[in-house]
Amino acid sequence: MKNVLFLQARLNSKRLPSKVLLKIKGKTILEHIVNRLKQSKKIDDIFILTSKSKKDNMIFDLCNKIKINCYRGPENDVLKRFYEVAVNLNVEYIVRCNADCPFIDYKILDEMIVKFEKYRKINYLSNILQQTFPIGMHIEIFTKNTLVLAQKFCKSKNRREHVTPYIYNNKKFKIKNFSSLKNLSYHRWTIDYKEDYLFAKKIYNTLYNDKKYFDMYDILKLLSKKPELMKINYHIEKTNNLIR
Repeated sequence: MKNVLFLQARLNSKRLPSKVLLKIKGKTILEHIVNRLKQSKKIDDIFILTSKSKKDNMIFDLCNKIKINCYRGPENDVLKRFYEVAVNLNVEYIVRCNADCPFIDYKILDEMIVKFEKYRKINYLSNILQQTFPIGMHIEIFTKNTLVLAQKFCKSKNRREHVTPYIYNNKKFKIKNFSSLKNLSYHRWTIDYKEDYLFAKKIYNTLYNDKKYFDMYDILKLLSKKPELMKINYHIEKTNNLIR
């Protein structure tokens, strides 16, 4: 394998508990995300990374049901969780996504992987260093060796919980940002609150078809026709995704 995608998921979200198992159009949010990422032409395999906590048993059970790889590691040391999986895989690049992004777009993902490969000799590429994509379209790519170094030298519990801050805050690593041609950062497409879930349901109820993929631009077109949908959750204060 060359590229593997790690999708981290948990059920102990304080703001919207068990959000990844909430259903839209008969499928859990986690299933929708996996199905969207499976469309990628650049990803060789997908792993769901969850914790050993009993409360995450349902994620493990769902992964078995939909036949997707699942690894269970430390609950708070997510960096170690990533490392434990990666160290046993013969891969070059690791892609990190989160399980609260129901509109993640494989086309953007594939474009970023192509860009990462062209840059060569860089350690890390993401679209979060300078936010220009919608909130919830977050993708990070880094080499396996970079992850190994982060596991070895990162001592901060906070940074280990968030996996990549040690990498993008460290001058020893060569990092790049992937930006949208147009600033779309005012869009809120993640799921943290009930309003976000209601917004996602509205989008899926209009655009979802299990035989046809809808991408970021389909959502933008819909919102241009029905701007009132943005009133559902766009009032929620956006937070900086970067951990320093």
